[in-house]
Amino acid sequence: MKPRVLIVDDEKEFVESLSERLALRDCDVQTSLNGADAIEKIKQTNFDVVILDVAMPNMDGVETLRQIKGIKPLTEVIMLTGQGTVETAVEGMQLGAMDYVMKPCSTPDLLEKIQKGYERKTEHEERIREAKVKEFISSPQSVLRQG
Repeated sequence: MKPRVLIVDDEKEFVESLSERLALRDCDVQTSLNGADAIEKIKQTNFDVVILDVAMPNMDGVETLRQIKGIKPLTEVIMLTGQGTVETAVEGMQLGAMDYVMKPCSTPDLLEKIQKGYERKTEHEERIREAKVKEFISSPQSVLRQG
């Protein structure tokens, strides 16, 4: 399966360019130009990885990250930062972001991080499924249902 990626950045040309590069490299990509729109898309779609700009007007990347983790905690987030906002990206990592990338970013490096995030999320989901199956099998009610 292709990683489902959401790119969130207020720079339209950057978003379009990055989206095209990732789509050509087998990612299922959607874009958003602000935090509020990104949150709405996250409520509707199960993204694997969000590439999130730190510095955006209105709702910045850190606040957007907080909301993403509140809605879909397993979604992996890569913070995207320009010069001078590394401290904010580190704060984002303390809030649950997987990694951060400096702008401009190289496509191969970003793809490697996306793949890592996709694999991490998939592993977490699989462990949750396995735990639910074990819980179901070991619960007394499941024996009654089978009997």
